[in-house]
Amino acid sequence: MSEQEQNPVKGKLYGVGLGPGDPSLMTLRAVEVIAEADVVAYHSARHGRSIARSIAAKHLRSDHVEEPLVYPVTTETTDHPGGYQGAMEEFYEASAARLAAHLDAGRTVAVLAEGDPLFYGSYMHMHKRLADRYEAEVVPGVTSVSAAAARLGTPLVEGEEVLTILPGTLPEEELTARLAATDSAVVMKLGRTFPAVRGAMEASGRLAEARYVERATMEGERTGLLADTDPDSVPYFAVAVVPSRVGNPGSVPSGPGEVVVVGTGPAGPLWLTPETRRALADAEVLVGYTTYLDRVPVKPGQVRHGSDNKVESERAEFALDLARRGKRVAGVSGG
Repeated sequence: MSEQEQNPVKGKLYGVGLGPGDPSLMTLRAVEVIAEADVVAYHSARHGRSIARSIAAKHLRSDHVEEPLVYPVTTETTDHPGGYQGAMEEFYEASAARLAAHLDAGRTVAVLAEGDPLFYGSYMHMHKRLADRYEAEVVPGVTSVSAAAARLGTPLVEGEEVLTILPGTLPEEELTARLAATDSAVVMKLGRTFPAVRGAMEASGRLAEARYVERATMEGERTGLLADTDPDSVPYFAVAVVPSRVGNPGSVPSGPGEVVVVGTGPAGPLWLTPETRRALADAEVLVGYTTYLDRVPVKPGQVRHGSDNKVESERAEFALDLARRGKRVAGVSGG
């Protein structure tokens, strides 16, 4: 028996990011890998249609071996004894075994993935099961987050702003807390979660800033204000975007000036509550005892007026005077 027969060459696994939907946004590397592949795999719902395959369709050849990986369920309703999670784990194991058979036979396998393979992508479940046994390469793709910001034509984050990406499947209270505590945000996986996401936007004070993007770069694309979006019209392939606060008119609370008194907790930024973070982010001016002001992260463009702990009444009058002149003021306190 030859050495090659004793140690057959195994195929290589690729996770190929296809971008957000427009085939012209596929990378050159993605096209190269598909051209080199023996087997092209892609996920689809039970109706058989695959968004990933449709994006890459013009790059597929008649001699490609196609492996449709058909989800057994697409919602959390199933009669599988292990429930939704059990059904999906069984599906991923079976799918990985199908791909492994090709790899063992020396075939190159390209698994197509909308967006980026490792960003909320189904490919990651194949990667985790196969990458330790076979050579694997991940080809990154443009995510729906980048596509949504591009279609809105507005910056997502600037400077030292923080971007938070959230699945809409989180509990509404959790969404509210995280939206209140961040600068910019993108909420994925809408559809049936939209009412809770909209409620969280409103409760966190972000609704006026929020934008809606559906099927970015794809046929049927729709954009607009989240507040104006009909909940019954929202598909799964839609995102809610809270863009950069810099130069975003919706991020500036309307109305007259105000004074909000916030507590910083016993120490630094780790002790700030979501409500405190939101009030501090909305404020144009911070007023307080210098020791307490030092616990608050610096925000570009925000004015700080620190003083010692012997002028409390003067400090309060100063804050009220700023508010009377139309400023949004946060009075920073300890505890």
